[in-house]
Amino acid sequence: MKIDGGLLHSLGDRDSAARGARLAASVGYDRLFAAEAAHDPFLPLALAAGAADIDLGTNVAIAFARNPMTTAAVANDLQVLTGGRFVLGLGSQVKAHITRRFSMPWSHPAARMREFVLALRAIWDSWQPGGRLRFEGTYYQHTLSNPLFQPGPNPFGPPRVFLAAVGPRMTEVAGEVADGLMCHGFTSASYLAEVTLPALRRGLAKAGRADGTVEVCLPVFLATAPPGGDLEPEIDRVRRQIAFYASTPAYRAVLDHHGWGELHGELHRLSVDQRWAEMAGLVDDDILRTLAVVADADDLADVVRDRFGGLVTGLRLNVPYPDAPEVWAPVVAKIKEPVS
Repeated sequence: MKIDGGLLHSLGDRDSAARGARLAASVGYDRLFAAEAAHDPFLPLALAAGAADIDLGTNVAIAFARNPMTTAAVANDLQVLTGGRFVLGLGSQVKAHITRRFSMPWSHPAARMREFVLALRAIWDSWQPGGRLRFEGTYYQHTLSNPLFQPGPNPFGPPRVFLAAVGPRMTEVAGEVADGLMCHGFTSASYLAEVTLPALRRGLAKAGRADGTVEVCLPVFLATAPPGGDLEPEIDRVRRQIAFYASTPAYRAVLDHHGWGELHGELHRLSVDQRWAEMAGLVDDDILRTLAVVADADDLADVVRDRFGGLVTGLRLNVPYPDAPEVWAPVVAKIKEPVS
């Protein structure tokens, strides 16, 4: 089991990304990811590159806000800077953001993402000796190149490509063309086992790939605290987090899977009315403990291993390790122990 986290950094302190990588590595984290929200996801990774023996990646870079050529170039450069430890995590975002925030085209997201990844691989292949760029797809065409624009073979090989997926079709695409699947945190062990992983296997079978070819990574909704600490503030935070996602149509399938579909309608109406404070009260303890892990540091490793062992290969655990690394390093080590 690999343990993932977010890269801690501040734009006002250019050394913070490197310090964050070293601290996370000392606690036992295997990979750190930078998100694309208010800031670019690639820049902090360049600042952290080489600071520690830890993988660095994007979770996620918005694919449809870019094109395969520009993405291939920055990913290739980061693969060199990190010594082969870069993971290109890609996500589609939703139509409103792509068309209205990024002013980019939107259509057939699963098919477009599949082609985006295939185009990336074609571009990287064209930078090998004797390579030739001729990718002609439905959404992307890359047919022009010359030596001035070719960095040449990457000494570490091409970057790994992970895809974020919520629905079964995008999950199938990850099985077809990706090296890893980034699940959404709004899920349950049951939904993973009965919906997500079968979709991934369908994609693998479609592409003639073996089971186990694609890593499965899950960011856990987590309420935790040091031993004997007060869990209630964290529980309240996670209830609000669950209520927010449960009000969004894209995630209703998880609720339907557990027979909680009507909750979506109630929460959605409250969100439209901006009654955010009332929403968390509809997330009862059964829903909370199905969709989130609630445990202090003494019990966290056992709870996580019991719930997700055998289902995923990587867990994103945002435990508060910067405040007390000595508390959380043994927890991370226990989670990573082989399952007997």
